[in-house]
Amino acid sequence: MTSQAETGGRTYVVTGSASGIGAATAELLRSRGATVIGCDLENAEVQADLATPHGRRSLVEQVSELGPIDAVLAIAGGGKTGMLETNYFGAVATLSSLRPLLAQSPSPRAVVVSSTSSLAPADERIMQACLDGDEAAAVALLANDPAAGGATAGYGAAKRALNRWVRTSAPTPEWAGAGIALNAVASGVVDTPAAAWIFADDNIRRAVETAAPQPFGGFPGRPEWVAEVICWLAGESNRFVTGQIIFADGGSEAAALGDHHWR
Repeated sequence: MTSQAETGGRTYVVTGSASGIGAATAELLRSRGATVIGCDLENAEVQADLATPHGRRSLVEQVSELGPIDAVLAIAGGGKTGMLETNYFGAVATLSSLRPLLAQSPSPRAVVVSSTSSLAPADERIMQACLDGDEAAAVALLANDPAAGGATAGYGAAKRALNRWVRTSAPTPEWAGAGIALNAVASGVVDTPAAAWIFADDNIRRAVETAAPQPFGGFPGRPEWVAEVICWLAGESNRFVTGQIIFADGGSEAAALGDHHWR
C-alpha cells in the first residue's frame, strides 16, 4: 500500500480526475498528502479535451506551467464517442508529451488505465494504425468499415493497442533508461459514470456479468479498489515493476484465460 510518507511531497498529474477511477485516485492521493494536478473537461485544475490535438497540447502546456511533476496517471477514457481519440491517442499523447518533464523527477512513474475489454479480439488494422500514430486512418476505419465492429469494439481495440504500446515502450531508453516505470492497470467492470449504461438495463448487466464474471470482490467493482493499485505503481516504492498490464478485475482475466499464457 502507498503510504502518506511516500506520497507526501510528490506531485501527480491525474487525467479524468472529475469522476470515476480518476476521481477516486485523486482523492486517495490527496488524502495521503500528495499534490494532485487534476485534468478533465471541467471541474479540474487543468481543463482540456484529450479527444482533440488542440486539447492535448493545451493539457501539456498547462501542466508544464504547474510543474515539476513526479507521476503521470493517464486515466481519462470511456464514453461512447471519441473511442480511439481519447482512449488511445489522448492517453499516449499525455504520457509521451509529459515524459521529458516527468524525467526530471528523482522517482518518475507513469500509469495508464486499460480495461478487460482489451482481452476481446480486435481489428488488427485499427490497432496497427494506432501503434503507427496514424489517428486519421484508425478513426476512419472504425467509423466507415462495418467489419471494424463499431464503437463498442473500438473501445476494446483502443485498450488492446494501449497495452501493446506500454509493453513495447516501457523497456526503451526513453522510459526505463530514464528511470521511468511505465505500467497499465486493466480495470474490470467498475461502478463509474462511464459504465452507467451497463447497469441501466438489467439484461445488459446480466449479459456483461455472465461474460466477464468477477469472483473476487463482486460485480461491479469499486473505483477506489483500482485506485489503490494505480497509486502503488505510481509511488516511490515501485522500484522493479515496469511494462506490465496489471489486471485489477476481481479475477475476470484469470477466469477467462486460465493458464493459457503459461502452457
